[in-house]
Amino acid sequence: MTDLSTDLPPDPDRITRREDRVRVVIIGGGPGGYEAALTAARLGAEVSLIEERGLGGAAVLTDVVPSKTLIATAEVLDVVARSGALGIRDADSAAAPTSGALTVDLAAVNARVRRLAQAQSDDIRAALERAGVRVITGRGRLAGPNTVEVVDPDGSVGGRLTADVGLIAVGARPRELPTARPDGRRILTWTQVYDLTELPEHLIVVGSGVTGAEFASAYRALGSEVTLVSSRDQVLPGSDPDAARALEESFAERGVRVHARTRAEAARVEGDEVLVTLADGTVLRGSHLLMAVGGVPSTRGLGLEEAHVRVKPSGHIETDRVSRTNVRGLYAAGDCTGVYPLASVAAMQGRTAMYHALGEAVAPLIPNQVASAVFTSPEIATVGHSEQEVSDGHIAAEVLTLPLATNPRAKMQGVREGFVKLIVRPDSHTVLGGVVVAPRASDLIHPISLAVSQRLTAEAVARAFTVYPSVSGSTAEVARQVVGQV
Repeated sequence: MTDLSTDLPPDPDRITRREDRVRVVIIGGGPGGYEAALTAARLGAEVSLIEERGLGGAAVLTDVVPSKTLIATAEVLDVVARSGALGIRDADSAAAPTSGALTVDLAAVNARVRRLAQAQSDDIRAALERAGVRVITGRGRLAGPNTVEVVDPDGSVGGRLTADVGLIAVGARPRELPTARPDGRRILTWTQVYDLTELPEHLIVVGSGVTGAEFASAYRALGSEVTLVSSRDQVLPGSDPDAARALEESFAERGVRVHARTRAEAARVEGDEVLVTLADGTVLRGSHLLMAVGGVPSTRGLGLEEAHVRVKPSGHIETDRVSRTNVRGLYAAGDCTGVYPLASVAAMQGRTAMYHALGEAVAPLIPNQVASAVFTSPEIATVGHSEQEVSDGHIAAEVLTLPLATNPRAKMQGVREGFVKLIVRPDSHTVLGGVVVAPRASDLIHPISLAVSQRLTAEAVARAFTVYPSVSGSTAEVARQVVGQV
């Protein structure tokens, strides 16, 4: 950070590498922070990374890695529940197997979750150390021009670092409602569910975004009764309507109850129950409550105001397309910027920041090339422009859809739900976007993501070989719908 109190000029020169190495200081060890550290180290910088809670940040320790590990267990039970259609029978009763016939040891599941999260964190530390990054335990805080303080747990300043380039990647924390304060036992945030040792008898999930939908899907597969409270007309607000409808149908089939178009006003614990009062006056009773109402950036106490860093009303740090803040030499990445709450985007922002700061060729983040997934059952993955943009007249495109029920591999696996959708420009047939609703949609979206980023045509996608039979064959098949069109 060459100057933490001066706004960037209109077109500032990048910092050039000197004979004495450029000093990079990174606050936060999540995906944005550790990817930036590895990139800067490879480019020859002297890198220090300050992390308070553990390397990998929330993504590794309390969010992405833990939740997807829990979901992996739930997927096994979901497969068992569908296996009767494949001719599998119980060896003793000859009845079709059900997930309810199995017992979930939640204490063992969550112990595995924590073990894998820690192993991933350890792997990140090892990679940073091999790259020569100096890892410092503590809380980083801006302290003036060129200076970052390391604050110890007792609030004292344990040291100061001088920097040429700085990056803030402090992530976000769960949003809490004042009328439903988490207690870590009955009222929980998504960071606290891994302390449970027994499966909730009835889990009420407030919030129907990605986090709420994923946990509702997972805990229902694990065997909990689940009620989902959604303030919107559909689950996954803002997502592809057909995908949201497929998930709602899946929820109905699996027994997840959805209360739509109403908000949770308050919650209280009475004995072994949680009582949740909704805006329409309904009172829900459950054994546990999961609050999944979004996150807030962890930017308080960083010295941003003193350093004159511009911050949005939401608390997010303002950045441009190469992750610069308004302060020369200072960058930001990840959930604290409010760009996209995705680990992949945080990592890209961190790498982009270091490429730009250290004078390397850099490609700004292009929002329409960001692929994302919702790890429900079925999974939902999207990339690029949406059908809603087509309907609203923002882009001219044709929407092509193919149900997964026509796919031979899906039939073999007993998969009846899902589809592949492509958004294609009508004249050139360039692929502008796509949606996949299917098991492993997070893997199946990649060829569409590649087509979007490389501006491939539907004909190019259609002519590429796919394995027969494969679920990915539906991507080529839906693309063939435009072949021969003028």
